[in-house]
Amino acid sequence: MSAFPTVTAFEAALAALPEPDAAARDAATTRQGQLTKPPGSLGRLEEIAIFLAGWQGRARPRIERGRAVIFAGNHGVVGRGVSAFPADVTVQMVANFAAGGAAINALAAAAGLDLSIVPLDLDRPTADFTTAPAMSEAECLAALSAGAEAVGDADLLVLGEMGIGNTTPAAALAAASFGGEPADWVGPGTGVDAHGLSRKAAAVADGLALHRPHLTGAFEILRRLGGREIAAMAGAVLAARGKRVPVVLDGFIGTAAIAPLAMVHPAITAHCLSGHCSAEPGHVRLLDRLGLRPILSLDMRLGEGSGAAVAVQVIRAALAAHDGMATFAEAGVAKG
Repeated sequence: MSAFPTVTAFEAALAALPEPDAAARDAATTRQGQLTKPPGSLGRLEEIAIFLAGWQGRARPRIERGRAVIFAGNHGVVGRGVSAFPADVTVQMVANFAAGGAAINALAAAAGLDLSIVPLDLDRPTADFTTAPAMSEAECLAALSAGAEAVGDADLLVLGEMGIGNTTPAAALAAASFGGEPADWVGPGTGVDAHGLSRKAAAVADGLALHRPHLTGAFEILRRLGGREIAAMAGAVLAARGKRVPVVLDGFIGTAAIAPLAMVHPAITAHCLSGHCSAEPGHVRLLDRLGLRPILSLDMRLGEGSGAAVAVQVIRAALAAHDGMATFAEAGVAKG
């Protein structure tokens, strides 16, 4: 049975978001206060450890089943000249992932993450959202369910994507969810020039104009303006929340995937960490609107979950300090 067999099931899951374990979070906070360091001296690392404790439900969280899942999809809007690369590159890169030759292969291995690649009907691009809804209701539900099913038994989930042209639907999702002009959200993506940026902005404007009367809820925004890999990431985030699995988001596209969900239920971001702030200009605006503070800022703009995978090494450092340091009592050190 699919995770989201109906729109009603999707909306019900979005309306019933579990909270973190307050007792585990409080215990982790207490432990941080007992470790041999001045309070707050490890800064964000302390916050990350406490965050993981709440969502994993244990005062000393750990990553034993860290998983990176990369969803891939193709987009009809590529025909509008919005990408520097042809849609065939999506299939070629999925083959590269399978062969172990992509950045995410190396970075996931370095971060100690199991890596899964989930191609979604690559031979069947979504419709051009400037002329029709990108997906039918059934197609969008299938993509959401594919994302949900990929969560499995992970205790930390990293999400990434591959889809030539997908910064354009991501910009459309951000604009539909949070307003602003198309030019506020589009960026160079894979490296388009000024003319390419104009085509992207025009595509977003045309899509918003066509679908505006229907952009009133998360599902319709995703299906009309998104893509299969984008909807899959949204489904994975929602399913992870149901299992209280913390999620590390990647760049602009992965963050835009939850923008429609956050428009309706802002609390959807509570179990999410932003791995990094990408060089795509709309990403910093989107993070600000979602209230997410990135762990890293390395001028990355590759996608594939690459920035999020690098951030996992910082998360592991946070947990190592939280679990491995001695308390003042254990070390026989006087607490000031």
